[in-house]
Amino acid sequence: MARYDDSLTVKQARQQYFEASGFDEGSYQDRWVKLQAGPITIYMPNSDARVRAVKLHDLHHPATEYDTSWTGEAEIAAWEIGSGCAHHYAAWVLNLQAWAIGLFLAPSRVFQAFVRGRSSLNLYRSTVDDMLLAETIGSLRRRLHLNQPVPSASPADGVAFGVWSALSIATLVATLFPLFLVIGVIAYLI
Repeated sequence: MARYDDSLTVKQARQQYFEASGFDEGSYQDRWVKLQAGPITIYMPNSDARVRAVKLHDLHHPATEYDTSWTGEAEIAAWEIGSGCAHHYAAWVLNLQAWAIGLFLAPSRVFQAFVRGRSSLNLYRSTVDDMLLAETIGSLRRRLHLNQPVPSASPADGVAFGVWSALSIATLVATLFPLFLVIGVIAYLI
């Protein structure tokens, strides 16, 4: 897991995150986003709504220190859902999809991240500006309550996790259904 020192500015931490992950700020202007799922490459449109959400999501990575592996993306998805994605509908959908994948890869880590999210805040009600980028990661973590230990899960956390898990699986299935339908039709016609 990457470590982002509390003394780094948010901008410096984001740059460190970009370098460690192979991303850069230029990807916000790309028309398409390339996702690698093992041997399968998936392209999706890089919509304005997605870019607005990803600019904040990219700052959450150094703040939470969740990495960009499949498990790390599932963890940050659960954390963001637990802390609320506000009016960023693209974040809700993408996070639900990542959560569903995480249920198969590392369900206990997804649950812990969700519980952590329910006791913290995130940046989805903020905008990326010079003031935010000049803040230190330590200050951002304090403001988002990420410097606190993860509380013990309550029964309400368990129930909420079950509901969100069911919704995440339904979202992933609904998203993938048209793809599988097209593949099925092509296979039938061949």
